[in-house]
Amino acid sequence: MRNPADLSPRQKTLALITLVIALVLEIVDMTIVNTALPSIKASLGADARASQWIVAGYSLAFALLLMAGGRLGDSYGYRRMFVVGVIGFTLSSAACGMATTGTGLVAARLMQGATGAIMAPQSMAMVQVLFSPLERVSRMAMFGIIGGLAAIAGPILGGMLIEANLFDLGWRAVFLINLPVGIGAVIAGLMLLPEARSGRPAGYDFVGMGLFALAMAALFWPLIGAGEAGRGALHFLTLLAAAPLGWAAWRHVARRVRAGDSALFDPALFTIPTFRKGLALSVVFAAAGAGFLLVFAFALQAERGQSPLFTGLLHMPYGFGAMFGIGVMSRNFLPRLGRWVLVIGAGLMLPACTAVLYGATLAQWPWAVIGALLVLSGAGMGMTSGCIGPIVVSRVERDHAGAASALLKTSQQLGSALGVALVGSLYFAWGHAFPALAAAGVIDGMLAICVVLALRLPARLF
Repeated sequence: MRNPADLSPRQKTLALITLVIALVLEIVDMTIVNTALPSIKASLGADARASQWIVAGYSLAFALLLMAGGRLGDSYGYRRMFVVGVIGFTLSSAACGMATTGTGLVAARLMQGATGAIMAPQSMAMVQVLFSPLERVSRMAMFGIIGGLAAIAGPILGGMLIEANLFDLGWRAVFLINLPVGIGAVIAGLMLLPEARSGRPAGYDFVGMGLFALAMAALFWPLIGAGEAGRGALHFLTLLAAAPLGWAAWRHVARRVRAGDSALFDPALFTIPTFRKGLALSVVFAAAGAGFLLVFAFALQAERGQSPLFTGLLHMPYGFGAMFGIGVMSRNFLPRLGRWVLVIGAGLMLPACTAVLYGATLAQWPWAVIGALLVLSGAGMGMTSGCIGPIVVSRVERDHAGAASALLKTSQQLGSALGVALVGSLYFAWGHAFPALAAAGVIDGMLAICVVLALRLPARLF
């Protein structure tokens, strides 16, 4: 296929649609499990720790290998690695659907996250290659709208599939539905995506990848199930090892860049204020969002006795709010109001999420009230999340497209894993002693940090 710069608007649109398919696959599989989790626990006998790993293991594996996936695209071509990633993701989804034990499902979810880490960075990199910085604002806003819809559609689709019990598959259908979608994405990728890669030196830094993977594993392994009994010195020491491992990885990458060798990323990216501060905001905001959706979906079924289908459908107001926040507020006002869109969004989401969790569990408010509050919290989510991506990559050169996209996705996945680990561990540890309200306190703290981080962004973003 021709150079991306030579593509017609129609060809670019078709390429963008192909990338959206992968985005939907990636995000739906992150949230669809929330609704299916009680059914999975009952079917496979998974304990609380396994349940958290089923959710967080996907995000963790995704985060561990995203930088490696971004570098693969830079070196060997975004189109080629996109297709490889989609094939692996489809096969691992089939393995999830055929799992017979909690441990087997966790292993398949880890593989699903790992192959998704190859697929996902190529989508963001292609957007950077195909469009100019200002064009990216509207395209990434579209990504944000569809991503928000996919996040909300996950629980809804999960509830519908479990309720329908197609072919007596039960919860397994939430994974097996990926097979036809994945096959379609492979065909579209081969036919519609252009050939493109970075102008930086090709190659692969296995040592750097290993060091960063070890650092992130050391950080999150002790956090998963942190509220369980029996957490000993090994978990604490592992957590302490994350900082020196991360420092060693950073020094290794910097040394390779100075020597002119290939590296996972160029540390000079972090001298860009919008990139550095935007990544920090991305981590904290993703943690708050993932923690909220996990507790909300689980509490509705465990504490209010609602069905998976009703739980999924109740996510719809949140999705409508997210559509408004991304499609109207962030897309139209980000170039003019800059960081204030993020400040207002996180500030709106903070009280709304607390009210939702309190009203849905302890107060048992009418569902119409809960729905209205979900619209507000979704609008706040959309206003903030819709701005983060364009801000992070706004001043990044195209030769760093794969690495920058991978770092952005890594921050989002790390945040999701952190939110599930911290908020989920607190929720399960508190048992019947107001667990949702305790979780809301942690989520509020994260959102307050988001407001502070947003205020530290440059006044002029574009």
